[in-house]
Order: sequence, then structure tokens, then C-alpha cells
Amino acid sequence: MGRFAHLAYTDSVRRVQEEQGSGLLGVRALAQPDTGPDELGPDEAAFLTTRDGFYLASTGETGWPYIQFRGGPAGFVHVLDERRLAWAEVRGNRQYITTGNLRTDGRVALFFMDYARQARLKLLGRARTQGLDEDPALTERLDQPRTDGKVERLMIVEVEGFNWNCHQHITPRYTEEELETALRPVRARMDALEQENARLRARLAELGEQD
Repeated sequence: MGRFAHLAYTDSVRRVQEEQGSGLLGVRALAQPDTGPDELGPDEAAFLTTRDGFYLASTGETGWPYIQFRGGPAGFVHVLDERRLAWAEVRGNRQYITTGNLRTDGRVALFFMDYARQARLKLLGRARTQGLDEDPALTERLDQPRTDGKVERLMIVEVEGFNWNCHQHITPRYTEEELETALRPVRARMDALEQENARLRARLAELGEQD
């Protein structure tokens, strides 16, 4: 769990863990030294770059958290390296709450879900926005794939820590593409059976005429 535990398991959290009988969980996690930000590995990169959406939480000047959903084609979140991920921000409802929050507090939490496989990945990081002209090469890199719409800025997140969650309580849900993939062999089998039934009906009709 690395740095994630050192960031998330505060004294108050540890007290609750002790009260609820899961204190050993915190002891084990915090026994790992905080050697710096967690680095994304191949498993994390593969998971992140195949998601078609995630939840993004930030905190405003009033101290209240705010959460938004970011969606797009699979791969619209780009893993730049072991520490950074980024995507193109397109125009939405023009409230700019997340963008405004980041001007005073860049700390964010990201929640990536794979409902079909009942998997989830939580990330803590520091986010910043970047103008489209500041790094033309990066702007071009994040252009495909990206969310449809007018791109207003880039969002770059430097990962501090991450944690894979257990699959408990995740209700399986499927996208149209996932359903199409799963149902393709079923439909092929149904087509074959219908063709076989048609041949059998035709054969029975021939036998009836012969009688």
C-alpha cells in the first residue's frame, strides 16, 4: 500500500480501526516505510488506460469536498509515466468547480471502477491544469483518444499513492460494448440453431409431400 496508507491512515482513522477490531490492518500497512510517492506499475497503467470514466474529488475553500464524474472513450486517461496521468478537459456545464478548487488546493482523490470485473483502484494525487499552448506535444498526445467536445485545458495528476480495493459490494454492470462481446457467441449459436431448424422444417415438409 506504500504511501497511500501513510496519507489515509491518520490518527483518527487508526483509533477507529482499533475500536472496530481491524487495528492489525493499519499496523501492517504502516509498517511499510514511506519512501516516497507510489509508482504506477504495468497493472495500474493497463487498468487506468482501459477505463471509460472515473470519479474525481477535490476540496473547496469552504472545506467542503466536491466530486465530479469524468467520462470518455476507453483510453482517454493517459498514463504519462510511473508518477503522472493526464487527460484533456473538455467544456461541460461551465461551473468550473473542480478547476477553481485546484487553484487553492491541488490535492485530489480519484476512483476508477471496473464494474464488470468488480475491481476498483483508488488514487491520491496532486492535480494541476495546463494551457493548451504550454506544451504542444503533450496537447497533441492527449488529443487521441479524448472526450468529445471543445478542449479547454489539460489536467495533469502527480500520483502520491494508490490502493486496490476488494471487490466486495461492487454490483456488476456492463457497458454496451461489454454486452456485445459477451453476447456475440450466444447470437452466433442462436443463428446456427435457427438455420438448422429451418433445414429440418424444410426436410419435414419434403417428407410430408412424399407421403
